[in-house]
Amino acid sequence: MLLFEDAEAPGLPKNDVREVSNYVAAMEHGLARLKGGFPLNLRLIREIHGVLVSGTRGADKTPGEFRRSQNWVGGTRPGDAIYVPPNVPDLVPALDNLEKFLHDHASRTPVLIKAALAHAQFETIHPFLDGNGRVGRLLITFLLCAEGALREPLLYLSLYLKQNRAAYYDSLQRVRTDGDWEQWVEFFLKGVVSVSDSGVKTMQRLLALVEEDRRRIEGALGARKALTALRLHDVFTHRVATSIPAATKATGLTPPTVASAIEALEKLGIVREVTARQRNRQFLYSAYLATLEGGAAEATAHVTSSHS
Repeated sequence: MLLFEDAEAPGLPKNDVREVSNYVAAMEHGLARLKGGFPLNLRLIREIHGVLVSGTRGADKTPGEFRRSQNWVGGTRPGDAIYVPPNVPDLVPALDNLEKFLHDHASRTPVLIKAALAHAQFETIHPFLDGNGRVGRLLITFLLCAEGALREPLLYLSLYLKQNRAAYYDSLQRVRTDGDWEQWVEFFLKGVVSVSDSGVKTMQRLLALVEEDRRRIEGALGARKALTALRLHDVFTHRVATSIPAATKATGLTPPTVASAIEALEKLGIVREVTARQRNRQFLYSAYLATLEGGAAEATAHVTSSHS
């Protein structure tokens, strides 16, 4: 599901909007390549990085190319950094080992364990000058899809990692300093359980919300107008925020027809306009987004209580 359209996401600064848009584009690019039979390898990882950072804060840091200079995590220089990744001469052997692990055909690793280890290995290598966290989180999804554990990218573990940022960084660092892989895998798998459980509950709430809103549309509008409004409502279940041009493209309807249907949904309180301007207006399926955010908060609360 695409949460936001390319143009602008409500409530986000312009730079963040571009990052959200690029994240979606990188996800779609990677999944399309995998479904087309392309392997999950270093070339695909570079492609994903190129899509991800294009036009964002990392656009001046060799998009789609592994770094040719030293980087570090935290601090102002390697000497006071929290973590210093492998230097450039060691980068190629480390990446080669990562790619071999991704294709561990001779001795298969259970897929969730493999995703945990591959993510930690990637973040430890830190092969790009910028965007390593975003690529590393996408790598989890791509690996689960490539291994057949997911048919669609429905396990949003990146949200769990970002919302438990301090514990996540600490857990990764303990792998690097103490070789404590067990605690990292435990942390990762707790996240999988939490996000999966929350995801099922959230999906049930979303299905109930969508069905209730469809009944409201059918009950309030005439047959022809209801049919058009339902088509627009379906667009909003795939793009929580969208615009008239984007909805026109998605449905194949004319702009006036789309505008009329969105106006009907506004009057029913199902969507609302969030940009307060004449051009490039964005409309938000508020209750749908609130349900998604509620599920994310629930997952975070569950994880926090399990660590306390």
